[in-house]
Amino acid sequence: MKVLLVKLSAFGDVVQTLPVLAALKEAGHEVHWIVEEAVAELLEGHPLLDRLFVARRVQWLAEYLEKPFRVASEVRKFVHLLREENYDLVLDLQGLLKSAVWVGLARGRLKVGFANHREGSPYFYNYLLPPYDPDQHAVWRYLSPLVLLGLEVNEPRFPLPALPESLPRLLGLPQPYVVFVPCTRWASKLWETKYWARLSSLFWEKGLYPVFVGGKGDRVYVERILALDGAQGGSLCGQLSLLELAALLKGAYLVVSVDTGPMHLAAAVGTRVVALFGPTAPWRTGPFGRAHTVISAELPCSPCFKKYCPERTCLRQLSPEMVWEKALLSL
Repeated sequence: MKVLLVKLSAFGDVVQTLPVLAALKEAGHEVHWIVEEAVAELLEGHPLLDRLFVARRVQWLAEYLEKPFRVASEVRKFVHLLREENYDLVLDLQGLLKSAVWVGLARGRLKVGFANHREGSPYFYNYLLPPYDPDQHAVWRYLSPLVLLGLEVNEPRFPLPALPESLPRLLGLPQPYVVFVPCTRWASKLWETKYWARLSSLFWEKGLYPVFVGGKGDRVYVERILALDGAQGGSLCGQLSLLELAALLKGAYLVVSVDTGPMHLAAAVGTRVVALFGPTAPWRTGPFGRAHTVISAELPCSPCFKKYCPERTCLRQLSPEMVWEKALLSL
């Protein structure tokens, strides 16, 4: 059977969809995947993927006004390549209009998604799955449609392409090291900069070198942390590819993270995670697996799922000492 997975973004969501790829390949199916450019590196050259379609949606939208003919030509070519394939199953695991458009354009006998997918995406399906439980962990949610193929997954696997194993040595990182992931798109999920500085000093005193990671846009934020009194460690923000980040996380003694994509990548490569949760629900999007520790204040207002909160009481109540004590249990 030939299957097309439509999971375009975000970083963490793509990581959490890897068990679907693993299960389909173990069952002997041919698997193609549509992904957006920002996270394509996690799938390019993947040994379990038969074909990868990289949609440059963000770039197309950015360039359309200045180069409309070029963009239109590139989109037509992309659609043509997609429609050359005939699928037995097209599975939309994104559940938004941007993914449903590709579902509609692809040639497929069964086009499947959940009945409670958003932005009108169910109109593009010819087979509706029952509404998913929003409180089910995302990994299990993404795997649940595989019952259509008679597949049952008890222990999800997170296969990645080959990683540059010598990266920590090439970077000259002191051993052992811990990775801090302080940045996220939601302002409400940010921990206090002074808390990160204090936590870095606690790890440093224990003989563990703190390494801060993030994208190019996170450099200033991390520099502010490292400029605070007592802060220890170094920053690799904006210096690593996604696979290099995976290698760094794999070699870490421990990862301390807010709710964001690298947290899921750390769990996928098997490194223990201490995750700080406030406005979001760890039972939905927490690090997958039993080895990890989730810390939350469990206030009546949490999880609120608000992207902005002026108080951020749920995270401010998590002191560095509290996180350090929980981390000690994971060491």
